[in-house]
Order: sequence, then C-alpha cells, then structure tokens
Amino acid sequence: MKRVITYGTFDLLHYGHINLLKRAKKLGDYLVVVVSTDEFNWNEKNKKCYFTYEERKAMVEAIRYVDLVIPETCWDQKRQDVVNYKIDTFVMGDDWKGKFDFLSDLCEVVYLPRTPEISTTKIKADLK
Repeated sequence: MKRVITYGTFDLLHYGHINLLKRAKKLGDYLVVVVSTDEFNWNEKNKKCYFTYEERKAMVEAIRYVDLVIPETCWDQKRQDVVNYKIDTFVMGDDWKGKFDFLSDLCEVVYLPRTPEISTTKIKADLK
C-alpha cells in the first residue's frame, strides 16, 4: 500500500482544497491529512481560524479522498509523521516548493500546482 501525507489549515474549506486532496489521493492508496491545531495556528503562524480545529478536522474527515486526519502541533513534526505513518509520498501545494525537500531522504516529495483562482486568503479578502 502506498501512503501519502499532506498538511494544511483547511479553514474556510473550498474547492481548491478538494482539488489538492483529490490529486494527492491519486498518488497513492491511503491519504493522511495533517490539520493544524488552533494553538499551532495562533502561536506559530499568527493566524486565527474561523472554524475550530475539531470543526476543520470533521470537515476534512468527511471528504471521500481522506483516510486519516491527525493534528499538526508544531513545524518539526513532519519527519516523525513520515516515519510513524510509513509515508511514501509527501505532498504540498507548489507555493511551498523546495521548503520540504529535506524530507526526500525519507520519502518522495511532490509539490502540486494550486488551484489558481481560489484561496482562503482571497475568500477572506473578498468578504471584507
């Protein structure tokens, strides 16, 4: 079984998120999605989410491409997640290109193109 992992906040879930998860799932048989906790978002990213971690987790779990959702509590957990969940492919949007190449000794690292016309930042800006 080929295992894939990806990370995100997934606040204001939109079709760009769905596109990413669908393409990530096509790279393997089992998709682990790591959702940033509220504390991590606030303390490390200086970001306040509209939905709580539990709400975001429940939404991501409801997506048919997702097999498992776990919490992201710190930047440094990625190497351990790859090992613990026996990951073959690490996937992120191409806005992170090159930032996770340090994992290539453990697994394949893939940067997928983002859906260009949508982002949570754009939604928030449009709503203001």
